[in-house]
Amino acid sequence: MADTVLYEVSDGLATITLNRPEAMNAMNVAAKVALRDAVETAAADPAVRAVLLTAAGERAFCVGQDLKEHVGLLMADQENGTSVTMNTVRDHYNPITKALAGMRKPVVAGVNGVAAGAGFGFALAADYRVVADTASFNTSFAGVALTADSGVSWTLPRLIGASRASDLLLFPRSLSAQEAYELGIVNRLVPAADLAAEAEKVARTLAAGPTVAYAALKESLAYGADHSLAEALDKEEELQALAGSSEDHTIAVRAFIAKEKPKYLGR
Repeated sequence: MADTVLYEVSDGLATITLNRPEAMNAMNVAAKVALRDAVETAAADPAVRAVLLTAAGERAFCVGQDLKEHVGLLMADQENGTSVTMNTVRDHYNPITKALAGMRKPVVAGVNGVAAGAGFGFALAADYRVVADTASFNTSFAGVALTADSGVSWTLPRLIGASRASDLLLFPRSLSAQEAYELGIVNRLVPAADLAAEAEKVARTLAAGPTVAYAALKESLAYGADHSLAEALDKEEELQALAGSSEDHTIAVRAFIAKEKPKYLGR
């Protein structure tokens, strides 16, 4: 059986590929464990300077929970008087989302098809979304009598506002790539045939960039989302001092003066 998640590192870029195209890259237990381990490995590896999260096949990026496996686990819980099935949020979805959003390096999601439920959440947890014009998004949770997970309750309203997020969560529907772009969910919309190359190009550009500065930008954006202006200014001061002391900042200034393109080291 093929690996449910593929992991490869090349020139500072870790490419993580969801690899269950026959199941629309639905998350069974094996896939959740593999994705969690891959994302955490990329986050901890100093040789990795950017991450590309993508998926095999043309139909789906990830449709979220594998409901065929899920219903069997629910039935087993009912028969045994246990309630372990929903521990998957704590054991899998939360660690995956925290690692994607919190790692000190940029994450690009290359969304090739349907992104629903947790799959939508993983795409939202990335820093930048390159999306095929044939892709679509769906919160899905309420459609199977569940609430949001994978960070969607936090990420979605910050991108599109609380009112629109409530609409999409209470009344799940398929959101076209074009509508998602207009709402601000999609950063770069491309023809489906160009998705793989464009997503890799964006990710490799970031992998060759000033990694310390990118990490500071991620932290400042997350911090500023729920702190006052005064607090955000203090955080910017702290992070600017960190970025300013990096080797990459010196490289960038020297290259600017010399009218050359900087070659960053990621430190």
